[in-house]
Amino acid sequence: MSMKNRVKEAFQALDTYTPQSLKDTFIKLNITLEELQPYLKDPDDKPYYRQMIYEDDEVEMIVMNWADIDCAPHDHGHSTGWIQVMNGETKQTIYQAEGETLPLPLYTEFKEKGSLFFAPEGGIHKMGRKGEHDLVTLHLYSPPIRGMRVYDLETCAACVVSSDCGAWWPEEQRQLVQEIKLKKEMNKEEA
Repeated sequence: MSMKNRVKEAFQALDTYTPQSLKDTFIKLNITLEELQPYLKDPDDKPYYRQMIYEDDEVEMIVMNWADIDCAPHDHGHSTGWIQVMNGETKQTIYQAEGETLPLPLYTEFKEKGSLFFAPEGGIHKMGRKGEHDLVTLHLYSPPIRGMRVYDLETCAACVVSSDCGAWWPEEQRQLVQEIKLKKEMNKEEA
C-alpha cells in the first residue's frame, strides 16, 4: 500500500483527535525518508519547500525540506501538532508573547533525526537547519492550520497568512489576510 493511502486510512479511522491519539497514529505510520523523497523539491529563496501529504477536515500532514534560512517566528493558529525530524538536525527557538506584544525568545533547542516534538496551540517558534546535512521534517496538525500568525521582529509587526503560505512574510498580497502592529513590550499590569 502506498504511503499516501496508509496515511489516509489511518487518519480516517480515528474517532478522536487528541494530541496523544495523533502522536500514536503518527508513530504507527512509521513513514520513512525514502517514502518522502518524491515530495521534496528545492525551496528556492524560501526557508523551506512544503508539500501536503494528506488533509481532511480534522488533520493535515505536510513534509518540509529546508534551505539554509530560518523561517520567521510563527504560531499555528488554533492547531496543535507534532513535528518529526526525518533527516538532519533542526534548531528551534521558542518565543513568548502576550496579546499584541512583540514575541521574546525564551530558549533555543536542537532536535536530531528521529526526534518527535509537540507544537502546542498558541505556541510561537521558529525553526531552521543546523549543520550541513539536509533537513527534512514531517508535520502533523489538527485541525489543519488556519489563521497562522507570522512575526516580523525587525518591524514590530505580525500578519495572519493564508493556508497556502509558509512561515515567512508573504510576497503575494492575496496571502496576507491581516496585518497587525505589535507593541514592543508588555505593560507592567499585563506581566
